[in-house]
Amino acid sequence: MPITKRTPSAAGTSSSTLWDSNTISTANKEASFLPSTFTDGYPLPRVFVFDLDYTLWPFWVDTHVTPPLKASPKTSGLKVKDRAGDSWGFYSEVPAVLIALRSRGCKIAAASRTCASYLAEDMLKLLKVKDASGSGSKPAISYFDSLQMYPGDKITHMKRIKKELACSGEEMIFFDDEERNGNTEVAEGVCFCLVDRGVGFQEVDKGVERWRRKHAEVKKVGTGE
Repeated sequence: MPITKRTPSAAGTSSSTLWDSNTISTANKEASFLPSTFTDGYPLPRVFVFDLDYTLWPFWVDTHVTPPLKASPKTSGLKVKDRAGDSWGFYSEVPAVLIALRSRGCKIAAASRTCASYLAEDMLKLLKVKDASGSGSKPAISYFDSLQMYPGDKITHMKRIKKELACSGEEMIFFDDEERNGNTEVAEGVCFCLVDRGVGFQEVDKGVERWRRKHAEVKKVGTGE
């Protein structure tokens, strides 16, 4: 089924939609803090799915972190502390990626087979991400539209995300650090992107470019190119 293009201002109805990154300001100041694919005028996947451990943060939440967790005010919410006094947080560019995705109308989902879903949820509640205005911050968990965090396989996670967000596999891109989870591409039609050292601008750009190659009909908005 062909994918239709639409700008964020028309959001809210169809699940077969590509968001137009060209409708957002591409000022040089903003662009320098974004993945390049977010400001090049080509559409983005509608749904970005991220594994957690060694994808959004550099640890196994169910192995390395000792509950309970507490906020770390001195870091402005960029880190949390566990019972042992160790500090934990996202890879450095993850907050900016989440902000950019939200500002462009993209949906965000988490897909983790962690055995400590309650701890992963606490981590996402306590870690803070600046809001779009830059004047304040809010819990990272508020940026996510679907949370699939439980033991099992990633195919099940993808199926449930599709149902919750009313989307198709061709609208989804999935970032994960384990090569075996590439089976989601065949089983569910998502675009799978293997990350080596966590999600950052470069990894997002590589993933989006691969997603665009998979959907050769994607054209620059307003140009026909």
